Amino acid sequence: MSDAADPILLQPEDAKGEWRFTDHVPVLHAPQSIQAESIGALRSHLLAKHLQDGRRSLAICGATEGVGVSFVAANLAAAFALAGVNTLLVDGNMREPGLQNFFVPPRALPGLSDFLANPDLIVHDFIRPAGLENLSILGAGAPVENPQDLLASRQFSMGMDACMRDYDLVIVDTPPSSLSADARRIGAAMRYALIVARKNASFVSDLKTLTDELRADRAKVIGSYLNDYVTN
Repeated sequence: MSDAADPILLQPEDAKGEWRFTDHVPVLHAPQSIQAESIGALRSHLLAKHLQDGRRSLAICGATEGVGVSFVAANLAAAFALAGVNTLLVDGNMREPGLQNFFVPPRALPGLSDFLANPDLIVHDFIRPAGLENLSILGAGAPVENPQDLLASRQFSMGMDACMRDYDLVIVDTPPSSLSADARRIGAAMRYALIVARKNASFVSDLKTLTDELRADRAKVIGSYLNDYVTN
């Protein structure tokens, strides 16, 4: 649906650029670490209780900033890829994208916002191999002023449905629910959500509010993950 003259899309050789995995991906850099072991345990649970039941999507959500939603999304996606699961990782935070702190692309790439702003294109035009077997990434794309409107569009739900048909698992990183309704929009489209809490920082009341909001939007909250990893 695209051609070489389209300024939005990458040429094939661009997609082959070298990605860099930062130290914040212990699943790859420190597989024997406590954090990697914890993510591995989460992966095993989701393999048995989520994927084997035919569920192919998961929004990673947090009530407030700094709880480690991007950390969990990035490392969980890498863990599934290492297990042979064909995984797509989506940066759904078009306000302050965070996945580039974990998987650094060879250069700025078009992504989710660009797809949502161009209804004549297909989502697969914006998905890139991440340099790790079984892992692909759809970045956040160019900054936009109306991410909530874009996430509420039919273009977003149709794009995610297409991804769910082509990948074993689609994991979406979301912005804090306390700052916008973006996570709720994403959770509704993905149908399933995992809530991340920060050890000694998150409040039970905030987690309950987020859970209630997601359920009100008909997203099934499959559980929570207590994170103690600091990325800065």
